Amino acid sequence: MPKPVVLALALWFAVPAAAVNAPAELPPAVCSALETCRMVGKGRLRWWGFHVYDAALWSRDGRWQADAPYALDIVYARQATSVQIAETSIGEMRRLGAKDETKLARWDAAMRSTFPDVQAGSRLIGVYRPQRGAQFYSSTRLLGTIEDHEFSRFFFGIWLDPRTQKPDLRTALLGGSESAD
Repeated sequence: MPKPVVLALALWFAVPAAAVNAPAELPPAVCSALETCRMVGKGRLRWWGFHVYDAALWSRDGRWQADAPYALDIVYARQATSVQIAETSIGEMRRLGAKDETKLARWDAAMRSTFPDVQAGSRLIGVYRPQRGAQFYSSTRLLGTIEDHEFSRFFFGIWLDPRTQKPDLRTALLGGSESAD
């Protein structure tokens, strides 16, 4: 491996872990969708040592309840396309037990048309609406709504289902430790 590449990799991994970069508040439109909003917890997702995003979970009273409205706020540390976000989400939903390929294809198309491509610093906020579906926001506007309760349950399950691939991040979001490597 060439010396500049080795040096770049060494510097990348030598950077100490920073505090979780979750905004201190939700945008007013999101907070009004919850009526009031208090942070439940926050955490950082790293994949193979790379910082992917910081996430925060918000609810009306600062406690998460699976059957009450809540918001998942993600601040990306890397760029990703809407296609990559949708494909990754569909893969995780399948892993959690979503089996209906017709629904999965519909959900994939809905996410691709709702989610923007993201850059480092981009914010994507999902609001869980019990028995209704989900709304998605950027830091400045409503991006779209997916009116499908089953979609919503599987989508937010990526982070909050006990079978999540990242149980440390789930613990952090639910108010435990902020480490999620």
